[in-house]
Amino acid sequence: MQGSAMGQDNNLPYGNISSAEEIGRLVRAHRKAQAATQGEFASLCGVGTRFISDLENGKPTMELAKVLQVLQCLGLEISIQPRGWRRSEPAISPKADDQ
Repeated sequence: MQGSAMGQDNNLPYGNISSAEEIGRLVRAHRKAQAATQGEFASLCGVGTRFISDLENGKPTMELAKVLQVLQCLGLEISIQPRGWRRSEPAISPKADDQ
């Protein structure tokens, strides 16, 4: 394992999440990509091994603050937007000379 945040890999799952099970699969895939055991990963993230196990198994009643802590440890973040919303390209502001 490297540093305090887990590395990123283009083959790992990302995208819309709609269930605790999907969060669990995402966490498991990222942990395994780092070849970390649940115990090693729990220690790195400051949570218990049981918490990581429950999270990876999609337990629906997980403590949100700890889930966010684990995601941050993986170098991931959560973004909230309206359902069906797609990020558009940033608006280009005109140069001062073009006005």
